[in-house]
Amino acid sequence: MAKSKSLPSHAVCLTTFAELESYVLAFGAGHLNLLMIFGPPGVGKSRLVRQALGSQVCWIGGQATPFGIYLQAYEHRHKPIVLDDVDGLYADRLGIRLLKALGQTEQTKTVSWQTAAPTLGQCSIPRQFTTTSRVVLIGNDWKTLNDDVAALEDRGHLLVFEPSPLEVHRQAARWFWDQEIFDFVADHLHLMAQHSLRTYGYAWELKRAKLDWRQGVLCRCLTGVALAVAKLRANPDFASEAERVRAFVQSGAGCRASYFRHVQKLRPVERAPKILLTQTNPPKDEAPPASAKGNYLDRLRRRFGRLGNG
Repeated sequence: MAKSKSLPSHAVCLTTFAELESYVLAFGAGHLNLLMIFGPPGVGKSRLVRQALGSQVCWIGGQATPFGIYLQAYEHRHKPIVLDDVDGLYADRLGIRLLKALGQTEQTKTVSWQTAAPTLGQCSIPRQFTTTSRVVLIGNDWKTLNDDVAALEDRGHLLVFEPSPLEVHRQAARWFWDQEIFDFVADHLHLMAQHSLRTYGYAWELKRAKLDWRQGVLCRCLTGVALAVAKLRANPDFASEAERVRAFVQSGAGCRASYFRHVQKLRPVERAPKILLTQTNPPKDEAPPASAKGNYLDRLRRRFGRLGNG
């Protein structure tokens, strides 16, 4: 697999969930100080980290500002920190400085915030503190923008997670529950250049609402005439191929020869293996990490309003 030119040469490319899990478990066991996990959206990076590390971490996600992360890091000092969805944070001058401090290779790190920030004084939060927190960064994209970003890369283990559609499908079998949807996705894996675990939940929402869930799946991997043909072939209302061809021609999408030409293109060279699901019902909603429920940053917002970068 060729590495992106935006990645450093020492980035490790992983293609299986077992490989990724081994790194996350090593972090959980205290062997790794800074773990950076990047890969396309929807492949289960955050889910795997959450399941492997449990609730004994400070989980910071979404649009957290560098100042907000500083406050959280102080509140949860000495606990492992997971920064989820950090795309763009490393492009922020204050953000990369904070990440470099948290990612220091020493066991005890010194983290500081030296700009004027009234909130610190109001809440008796120091402008500098020490912590033994280890850090996981999770994102969709990574670029070595400057020397500061390169310095952060050099502090930890940079992983690029790019599982194949079949690998993502096998992972979904561990928790998904609708065999009909699962098998339909399996029949179209060969058409998916980049598969997402969200496809299964998306299809389930449509099916539960009695909407065309097959069309929903197909629209995620096909366009144009190929999509029109695939939709006709997936439509259970047609009793024969002749009816599908007639509908295709009448729709103006193309002629009979065009229909069968696309049918041939849509056929897989090799079918995905049949997998029987062990779950029969949707899982109960997972509780958010402990740090996400009534956390310190939320309490500060309620008291002082919006928290920017100080």
